[in-house]
Amino acid sequence: MQKIKESELILNTDGSIYHLNLHPENIADTIIFVGDQDRVSKVTKYFDSIEFETRKREFKTQTGTYKGKRITVISTGIGPDNIDIVLNELDALVNIDLKNRTIKAVHTSLNIVRIGTSGSLQKDIPVDSFLLSSHAMGLDGMLLSYNCEHICKKEIEEAFINQTNWCDKKARPYCIENGNKLAQKLISDKTFTGITATAPGFYGPQGRVLRLSLQDDDLNSKIDSFNFENHRITNLEMETSAIYGLSKLLGHNAVSMNAIIANRANGTFSKNPYKVVNELIEYTLNKLIE
Repeated sequence: MQKIKESELILNTDGSIYHLNLHPENIADTIIFVGDQDRVSKVTKYFDSIEFETRKREFKTQTGTYKGKRITVISTGIGPDNIDIVLNELDALVNIDLKNRTIKAVHTSLNIVRIGTSGSLQKDIPVDSFLLSSHAMGLDGMLLSYNCEHICKKEIEEAFINQTNWCDKKARPYCIENGNKLAQKLISDKTFTGITATAPGFYGPQGRVLRLSLQDDDLNSKIDSFNFENHRITNLEMETSAIYGLSKLLGHNAVSMNAIIANRANGTFSKNPYKVVNELIEYTLNKLIE
């Protein structure tokens, strides 16, 4: 079997994977993603015990046990480019023999849950609610570096491109479904569902104007009003499309859970955003052990 080159699979001097600084034994098969390093401990404070912790750059990892279930929590930082690093390196930990630099014969599938904050684009999805992303609409272009057409929802993509009059100088939008089996564990009458749009930036790509004008001043309202066979875009953030896309390609299950702390449609913001985040963390942990 052909070995993966050192320039492609980069390891630290101790044999750990390059950016995450992890060995295979350091992670569980259920992994929670958070954006902020400080939010890792906000999840693991509910754990019965913590067996391992490390941090390198923006990537902080803690692995422990919650009510008998082993779980890893990792901070990814912001954006699809960081997700490209995190997911590829996590997959390498479980599906590549790091010593021999060869792909393992038996594939290991991870369960990956993003817990993040987001703003609702729809009036009927209020602040302080939970939203499970049924699909992700990637506006970032990252996944297009990979052979990904076979996992994309072409009809939804084409409808979105047509309804928004999408500029062909930008990356083509791509639409990916969540990991359905994992989603069934996490969904309940407490969760809204919808398409989460993933932007490649926080300001212009999400329609914010400071000193620079936008390519399309009406793009946000077009996104808000998008509808295709009862699919609509419910919220906007910066990681879900990369998580869903890479997970599908690599054979992992992924679901994005969003604490809605703002509603752009009616201009409201949560009076206690930390409370809804903590409630979503507890909800997700308890659903994962059912």
